[in-house]
Amino acid sequence: MSAPAPELSIVILSWNTRELLQRCLESLRQVRDGVRRELLVVDNASSDGSSEMVRERFPEARLLVNARNEGYARGNNIGIAATSGANVLLLNSDTEVRDGSLDKLVGFLRGHRAHGAVGAGLLNADGSVQPCCMRFPTLLVPLFFDMNLDKRWPRNPVMRRYFMRDYDHRTSRDVDQPPGACLLIRREVLEKVGVFDEELWLYFNDVDLCKRIRRAGWLIHYLVEAPVVHHVGQSTKRFSTRVVEWHRNRLAYFRKHYGRLGAAWVRCMVRWRAWEERRRLRRELRDAGEREAALRELEGIVRDIFAPEARRGA
Repeated sequence: MSAPAPELSIVILSWNTRELLQRCLESLRQVRDGVRRELLVVDNASSDGSSEMVRERFPEARLLVNARNEGYARGNNIGIAATSGANVLLLNSDTEVRDGSLDKLVGFLRGHRAHGAVGAGLLNADGSVQPCCMRFPTLLVPLFFDMNLDKRWPRNPVMRRYFMRDYDHRTSRDVDQPPGACLLIRREVLEKVGVFDEELWLYFNDVDLCKRIRRAGWLIHYLVEAPVVHHVGQSTKRFSTRVVEWHRNRLAYFRKHYGRLGAAWVRCMVRWRAWEERRRLRRELRDAGEREAALRELEGIVRDIFAPEARRGA
């Protein structure tokens, strides 16, 4: 007789985060939650011995090793496709799960059929609350971001709304977009709305997925009673071209949800930001050689941001 299907499939994507991944897996091993679960680690061609560590120390985890770094979206999609649980927990390798949190996350979806996903309450390493939920970006957000209007007008309503600065993250509530660091999604929801958009290689893929979940009629909740420690950005900060990738993925997101005019608007904002940066470099760098090198690097970044646009003919 075959074993019953797990209620929870945990998918951990890792890229060169060996020590953090070990702590994450140790935290899962120690929790005493009663939910029936399976654990899958997807290694995105790490070069730091991550996959060897998982094989040697965590036999309870199934390991998939990609031949190359497939990025966040495709890497997680590979993991989701290899699991069978009724609920899929997307868990970053730079997290540590607290005792009871898995039961509470699964229990929330079990008792709230209108909700398609629920995010864990994130904490910093010192136990303080980590503000992390956001509302979906509007066309005004690139304007305020790229023109640095948030610094010039700190109390502006546009970025206050976007970053949910009216929410202290100390009480549970429905949100547009909880962070993808620890996000539990019903499999039936993924089957209806689809998994991550792989064009959004590293960034904005969780924003896009949450937007599709909300558009399909499901609610999304942020559950502070299910705490998880999150060491922010420990994987993405190692990615050398993350600035280029962030702009590329943002551009793709706005094209997808706001059409060609939305993409054109974001391209204008990127060019404005680059123009401002050129002015700053010419003003602040007195050494001619250093200034020219910095300007060449900036031009290369801008060229790389728009290179995919040219290939797609947008």
